[in-house]
This record gives sequence, structure tokens and C-alpha cells, in this order.
Amino acid sequence: MGSDSDWEKINGVAKALDEFNVGYEIHVMSAHRTPDKVLEYASSAKSRGLGVIIAAAGGAAHLAGVVASHTTLPVIGIPVKTDMMGGLDSLLSTVQMPGDVPVATVGTGSGGARNAGILAVQILATGDAELADALVAFKEKLVEKIAAKDAAFQERLGQ
Repeated sequence: MGSDSDWEKINGVAKALDEFNVGYEIHVMSAHRTPDKVLEYASSAKSRGLGVIIAAAGGAAHLAGVVASHTTLPVIGIPVKTDMMGGLDSLLSTVQMPGDVPVATVGTGSGGARNAGILAVQILATGDAELADALVAFKEKLVEKIAAKDAAFQERLGQ
């Protein structure tokens, strides 16, 4: 993440990865303030056994793009919500990548962070049958969860 202050806004990514017992690293580095650290981290990630990199940054949110320029691993960008434009600045900085340097971008807010974690699990599951099975079970639980909410809602309506 671009700043330690981002953690409270994006910790849902770690919670999602924990649900699937997917290990991860968390570091603070800045595309603008620590470019050498970003270069070293991104360029060594694959050889260190990482399968996906999730990069979260706000404002001039270039971290995901800079990371993507130094690795062949999939990169997921989390645009961190800011006070200035409510996250629109971060979203545009993350999603508007030039051709040939893709960054998968999730939404701002807590749903985006959680989705980044789940998307990372989905990417990793393409090569891991156990993780793929866990995703199937996860999706089945979502169906049950919504069905239970609908049943409770219908009961409140008196139907």
C-alpha cells in the first residue's frame, strides 16, 4: 500500500485472503517516494513465490501501474478513497493504464478491497484445485446467505 494510513480502508483484502487460507505479505511503499523499493519488490515477486500482487494507493494512485511495469504477475489495483474527490482521483489513476500494462482494478471503498482479495483467490485457483473447490463452496454459501435474507425479509413483510 502507498501509505500506512491506507490500511484501515483496505484491510478487507487481508480478511478475504484469510478466509481462504491464502498467505500474503503487507508492505508500505510509494511509487513516488520509494521507487527503488517498488522496483525491487515487483521485479523479485515471482521468484519469491508470489502469484498475484495487490497494490492499493490513493490520490495520484500510480503504485499498481508502476508495479505492473516491473512484473509479469497479475496486478490488482485498489483505488483508495480520498477526501479530495471521494476516490474518483484514485480510481482514474489506477484504471487508466496505457495499453500493454494491464492492471485489474476494483472499486473504491470496503467492497473494493474485499473484491481484490477474492479476485486474487480466483486467479490463484486457476492452478490450485483445492482453492478452486473452496471458491465453489464460497459461492454456494453466498446463495444460501441471500436466500436466508430473502426469507427473513418476506417474513417481515408478512408474506
